[in-house]
Amino acid sequence: MSEKKQKLQVAALENGTVIDHIPSEKLFTVVSLLGLEHMSNNITIGFNLKSEKLGTKGIIKIADKYFCDEEINRIAVVAPCVKLNIIRDYEVVEKREVSLPDELRGIVKCANPKCITNNEPMPTLFHVIDKDDCIIKCHYCEKEQKREDIEII
Repeated sequence: MSEKKQKLQVAALENGTVIDHIPSEKLFTVVSLLGLEHMSNNITIGFNLKSEKLGTKGIIKIADKYFCDEEINRIAVVAPCVKLNIIRDYEVVEKREVSLPDELRGIVKCANPKCITNNEPMPTLFHVIDKDDCIIKCHYCEKEQKREDIEII
């Protein structure tokens, strides 16, 4: 068997999106953030696959689904080095890296127990003030949080 075939750990995708280089421990958080459990598309999830760069990684292949930037960039909060491949007719037609958006709406919990978002039924809103180190600031109470302190809703 050829070396290339041995390295192929997950079946090829005809059309859709491949989300690659997901840290293994963040894979199911990414699944949840994208709402994949509610989709009827064919979805392949690879968990704890060998990776020269990460040691182990996760990969998600979603048939016939193309995400908008806003959907994909949400995962940069938990997995900043993810690579996105757009597949058409079994060929990669576009490669992208995720990046933090300028604002995060309704996906991160505010760490301030007195913040209005923790006491009233309203969505959270954070402004990203440092994309490299993932520092965000609550729009309502101005509490800052770093990536390691962020709790996903």
